[in-house]
Amino acid sequence: MQERVDTSGLWAGIVAYFIWGIFPVYFKITESIAATEILMHRIIWSIPFGLLILLFRDQIGEVWTALKDKKKVGLLFIASVALAANWGVYIWAIQQEQIFQGSLGYYINPLMYVLVGVVFFKETLSPWQLVAVVLAIIGVLILTFYGGQFPVISLFLATSFTIYGVMRKQVDINAMPGLFIEVILLLLPALAYIYWLTSQGQFDFPTAPTDMKVLLVLAGPITVLPLMAFAFAARRLTLTMLGFLQYIGPTLQFMCGLYYGEKFTMAHAWCFGFIWLAVGIFMADSWLKSRKKQIKAGI
Repeated sequence: MQERVDTSGLWAGIVAYFIWGIFPVYFKITESIAATEILMHRIIWSIPFGLLILLFRDQIGEVWTALKDKKKVGLLFIASVALAANWGVYIWAIQQEQIFQGSLGYYINPLMYVLVGVVFFKETLSPWQLVAVVLAIIGVLILTFYGGQFPVISLFLATSFTIYGVMRKQVDINAMPGLFIEVILLLLPALAYIYWLTSQGQFDFPTAPTDMKVLLVLAGPITVLPLMAFAFAARRLTLTMLGFLQYIGPTLQFMCGLYYGEKFTMAHAWCFGFIWLAVGIFMADSWLKSRKKQIKAGI
């Protein structure tokens, strides 16, 4: 008997990764605003929107409970710093016409998780996972030596999001309460930075056109909504299915890079070719493992 896929969970996962995949469009439209200011808007406007969701879902109690646990708050603080760094560098990368590097970073991210599992959690690599990791490394080396461009942005994005994922894995808290605490922890630095921008006459929000102000306020919903959709999907889909869906994001980002006319060299082609091959092997290996478990379980 074949395991049924929850349709609502599948669509929620597709929506989440679709929104993340077209993020470059939003950051291109708002590129007249400095990347650091956009980052502050993501943090600040996520709070009221996130609070409404927490009230609607009756999850405020989970937030208060977590805030009383110093260990949880400490881990979430580390996670929040990694997340803010990831957001900030990604926004800056889009504004600097480095969408391909951003896309590459999120293709590498799952393989980075595998490496972290091996190095820090003593997990073992399957032969095909090892092949996938080696192929990804070859792709990065080709871009570095043949293309003369060390993918520092890609590796930073992959590393920072891996750190975020590892920290969140240590904290027993649902997605929305966890994100809310993270942005609360970032609020004071964000307000301090905005105060400094204002004192320097560099805070663009007050003098921005109305349509730009609306777009900046929408930084809150577009940050929170895909995470909500992902959390909904994660409770209803297998990890293997989520693993397949997660490549929607970087693939759409890659297509955005083509749309915006970023320079795509032969080195990029070889690099992405090796990365895509690695991703294909990684996904196939995950699917086969999942099927074996299902067969053993009689599903």
